[in-house]
Amino acid sequence: MRLHNLAPRPGAKHRRKRLGIGESSGHGKTSGRGHKGQRARSGGSVRLGFEGGQMPLIRRLPKRGFNNTDFKPVYAVINLDTLEERFEAGAKIDEKALRSLRLVHGRNDGIKLLARGAVTKSFTVEVDKASAAAREKLEKAGGTLVLRERQTKIAVRALLKESPRSAVKAA
Repeated sequence: MRLHNLAPRPGAKHRRKRLGIGESSGHGKTSGRGHKGQRARSGGSVRLGFEGGQMPLIRRLPKRGFNNTDFKPVYAVINLDTLEERFEAGAKIDEKALRSLRLVHGRNDGIKLLARGAVTKSFTVEVDKASAAAREKLEKAGGTLVLRERQTKIAVRALLKESPRSAVKAA
């Protein structure tokens, strides 16, 4: 097979529906919009969930419970096999090293080490969380695991309250 032999599957490509091109086309005159009414006008459509002035379903149903997705901590996941192939033995692996190799990117609440793959090299790994199996494999290979102390928003607020600077402001 060569590039010049490639073709889409039969039925995968459709002709564009050309509107307003004469009566005999079947899409002439009103161009498939019907006669008059709001949807026949230009810009004439209603927003999602609008039911013509009737109380919409989303407002008729009771709201219950709490959704925590906005506040749930999201961890960047890194596996042992990735560390094994990307780092030399004896390397100190922290967030800065992982970001420089683009193994971790974007905003997250920390890094979690998981146990996929085998480890033969010895590393010093500094992460926020680690699975028990990952810790066991890493220590068995002679490596060390350092867990960073995670600073939650509440913990930071508490530290600010205890600082001498805030005590001066209060006085």
